[in-house]
Amino acid sequence: MSESVNLISPRGYCAGVDRAIETVERLLHERGAPVYVRGEIVHNQYVVKNLAGKGAVFVDTPEEVPEGSIMVLSAHGSAPDIYERCAARDLEVIDATCPLVSKVHAEVRRYAGKGATVLLVGHADHDEVIGTRGEAPDRVIVVEDVAQAEAVQVPDPGNVALTTQTTLSLDDTAEIIAVLKRRFPALQSPASSDICYATQNRQDAVKATVEQTRAELVLVVGSQNSSNSQRLVEVARAGGADSYLIDGVDDLDPAWLDGQPRVALTAGASAPEVLVREVLDFLETRGYAREGSEVPTDEGVVFALPPQVR
Repeated sequence: MSESVNLISPRGYCAGVDRAIETVERLLHERGAPVYVRGEIVHNQYVVKNLAGKGAVFVDTPEEVPEGSIMVLSAHGSAPDIYERCAARDLEVIDATCPLVSKVHAEVRRYAGKGATVLLVGHADHDEVIGTRGEAPDRVIVVEDVAQAEAVQVPDPGNVALTTQTTLSLDDTAEIIAVLKRRFPALQSPASSDICYATQNRQDAVKATVEQTRAELVLVVGSQNSSNSQRLVEVARAGGADSYLIDGVDDLDPAWLDGQPRVALTAGASAPEVLVREVLDFLETRGYAREGSEVPTDEGVVFALPPQVR
């Protein structure tokens, strides 16, 4: 059997990641270094190192930033206290929060404002969930799995609402949400899913590719702390393929290719295409013929840049 590597599309950068990275790059170009960024602007080691090389300085707290400096807030969203601490240091805040994350923050504020307990389905230690929970810490309960969904208690079962982390697996959230709806018939939820379009589209594409091409190995380019990249690996494995998350070609163990004539290649929403191409080049040297889509994405979604850099 001839060996092939199928390039899955859509893959790589989503509109929110594009917006966040371009925000930092424009500030570096127009204002000069240093530009301070709270947390990783997006969850990708290559991107962070690249921007650091251009003069971005990544910090954990506003208190690390000299008073009066520029402070970019990452795509994952920040709790209200971060904005207050930035104001206390007279920092010029440039908010690179993904608009889809901002939507979830707004939902939490709205539900909490009506006195509801908000059940936030997500990973408690993820930057996005930490920021979202910060909108109403006394009213938000994080639910990480089905067991927690079965056990969670709320003060008033008649006034409870649902939000989710944007980068989760659709299948995982469906099971958790079904339990919450069964336990809390009055559960309020947003008109549209909180799972972002890019997360859903990339998962759907992996599912379809494994099914249609019978790919036995799916390589996902992305960093270990990237939730949506981790979910792509889970989706591929659920479809019956072996799958590994790699930051780049240096992480690829050639032994994974043994007896694997059909390989598929994709990337998480914060991984640049240049890393995909390096993996593809390596696979071609091993005799894999390239198939699939050369175009990473044609989703056509674009988010306006923050007003300070338009």
